[in-house]
Amino acid sequence: INFGGEKMLSNIINHDFIKLLPTDPVKFALEQMQKRKKSVAVVVDENDFLKGIIVKVDIYKFLSQPGHFETYPVELAMTKAVITADKNDDIKDVAKLLREHDISAVPVLDGGKVVGLVGLEDIVDYFIMM
Repeated sequence: INFGGEKMLSNIINHDFIKLLPTDPVKFALEQMQKRKKSVAVVVDENDFLKGIIVKVDIYKFLSQPGHFETYPVELAMTKAVITADKNDDIKDVAKLLREHDISAVPVLDGGKVVGLVGLEDIVDYFIMM
């Protein structure tokens, strides 16, 4: 039996993700990633509207540049042009999106607010469980 909504992204959204404010220091972002064993964090405003995304590699690149310090805000190191998905998107379409843009995860939005994160692992798990 195939229920119409079972292929929607909302069924596999990972709600265990790191949310940062643009003003949080880069050092705090890195500490959160290491503590929670995550390589990506979503940057939002006080109302959970998306501002950017940051991965560990972004932080390391940022800190390797002369004059950049751990106390600088995340907004200086984050990616602002973020590829996103909607909670009602089809899982297969989001999988294609990740591959086309060579990214490992996308923030999932509901009315412009970040409600979760979906990564390649979440999609692979979904297809394994089918």
